[in-house]
Amino acid sequence: MIRRGAIGGFASPILQRAMVFAAAFTLTFSCAASRAAEAPRQVPSSRAEITFSYAPVVKKVQPAVVNVYASRTEQRPRNPLFDDPVFRHFFGGTAGGGGKQIARSLGSGVIVDPSGLVVTNVHVIAGMTDVKVALSDQREFDADIVLRDQRTDLAVLRLRGHGPFPYAELGDSDKLEVGDLVLAIGDPFGVGQTVTQGIVSALARTQVGISDYRFFIQTDAAINPGNSGGPLVDMHGRVVGINSEIFTQTGSTVGIGFSIPSDMVKLIVETAKSGGKRVRRPWLGASLQRVSRSIADSLGLDRPIGALVVDVVPNGPAAEAGMKHGDLITSVDGQTVDDAEAFGYRFATKPLGSTAEIGIVRSGKPMTLKVKLAPAPEIPPRDPITIKGSSPFAGATVVNLSPAVAEEMSIQEPKKGVVISKIEPGSTAAAVSLHTGDVVIAVNDTKIATTRDLEKATAGQRYYWKLSIARGNQVITTVIRG
Repeated sequence: MIRRGAIGGFASPILQRAMVFAAAFTLTFSCAASRAAEAPRQVPSSRAEITFSYAPVVKKVQPAVVNVYASRTEQRPRNPLFDDPVFRHFFGGTAGGGGKQIARSLGSGVIVDPSGLVVTNVHVIAGMTDVKVALSDQREFDADIVLRDQRTDLAVLRLRGHGPFPYAELGDSDKLEVGDLVLAIGDPFGVGQTVTQGIVSALARTQVGISDYRFFIQTDAAINPGNSGGPLVDMHGRVVGINSEIFTQTGSTVGIGFSIPSDMVKLIVETAKSGGKRVRRPWLGASLQRVSRSIADSLGLDRPIGALVVDVVPNGPAAEAGMKHGDLITSVDGQTVDDAEAFGYRFATKPLGSTAEIGIVRSGKPMTLKVKLAPAPEIPPRDPITIKGSSPFAGATVVNLSPAVAEEMSIQEPKKGVVISKIEPGSTAAAVSLHTGDVVIAVNDTKIATTRDLEKATAGQRYYWKLSIARGNQVITTVIRG
């Protein structure tokens, strides 16, 4: 052990030289650190550059990142017990007995246009009617819900205020590479705007997510509850994704977060800018499935890759292009397709009105088909009807099932019939657990082909109701007493 006094007066020559070297190194390091602190900070201009701070990127984007506060007022159910005078005497006249309550939701968002368009997640504002947005400079604005796209879990809000507003540029998510540095900005747990840093851990993750287009950027930048709807930003300050989900067993981040690619976000934003209430996407007119190992072996593939065509709709774009059952889709406009989900994303982000070159393999031979990028037809017309009366469908709004409705609501089978598009809260339809997206096949053994058929079949009183409903990949038949 070296005693404290030995270093100053009785140090050996070797120790003295070491001390001189250490002092010189400390001085050099201090000078270098001082020069670095004085040097202007700048956004890196190439991948090879390393900056001392991410502050320039944050300063560029942070003014456009917002906190989203959503709420709705709902009626609390009343128990007859609360009308008892003895109960009111001890617990008060309205204690727990009905009245109104406010449901709240908190998330993040990012302004993507100077007019005040804000992108966030649908699940941040799901079921909410009132939305407020707080900017990083402490200004608050009421916001209108312009567009909700359940299929992508993306929503667009418009600030009620005078612009121009600070906004962030949407980047090209296809140019990302695994290992790229990214920042996640949002309001985790409501603690206030927070910046976290990480890398792109993976691209084209297709086996996760609550949206229909499961094609995510994976990052290890810390994403927690409250970050939903906030941006994932590259080192040029461009939004390359909207943070949407995390993989966790505890509710907190474990370094596996997922962001919706900006190329999909652009489609939603452009629809909102044009005044559209629904996102119109190209319709293939064919059903696809993932390629399993056994299917790959039967096709002579060295690995399971691509999307297998299992059904082609007559007169649809795929049929007109010459696509057939058993074709293996391998690419879209030169971009490789690993599975059916990847194809869905690539195809859905193509602009309407042109064509896409679909690479396929048929009988072991590669081919290219030109498929028209046209929206799904709405034939037959929707003809929406809200069912009234005393049937189990009372309070449900139904529409005729067309390719457009099937595409919008992610319905594969059956191809014809009537689908529930909306259910009023507290209605009979909600009480018997009917779901949005349920396809009505028959009522009391009478086949239902149109909304008018269902309206007629549910009129009047019945001792019982026998319902046949298609939900997902199964048909449910049940009997409900009248």
